Amino acid sequence: MPKSVYSDAHAILVETLVAARKSSGMFQEEVAARLGKDQSFISNIERGQRYVDVLEFVAIAKALSLDPVELFANLAKRLPKKFEI
Repeated sequence: MPKSVYSDAHAILVETLVAARKSSGMFQEEVAARLGKDQSFISNIERGQRYVDVLEFVAIAKALSLDPVELFANLAKRLPKKFEI
């Protein structure tokens, strides 16, 4: 896996997605079903074992009934000024 999956920045991405899911009151199974995926898809993301691309980020935000732009803005505020990719 690329090293970015294990970076501090990736951990912040994961924390943001987990917090968004929990704030939405949804379980992993519900989000996965809305995406047409297995629960393990969300679990792997939330455990930091799976990289999330921008299109998946948008799909996950929409599955959570959130505005992807707002969720990304929240994420961007939390990221360090510099990080490796």
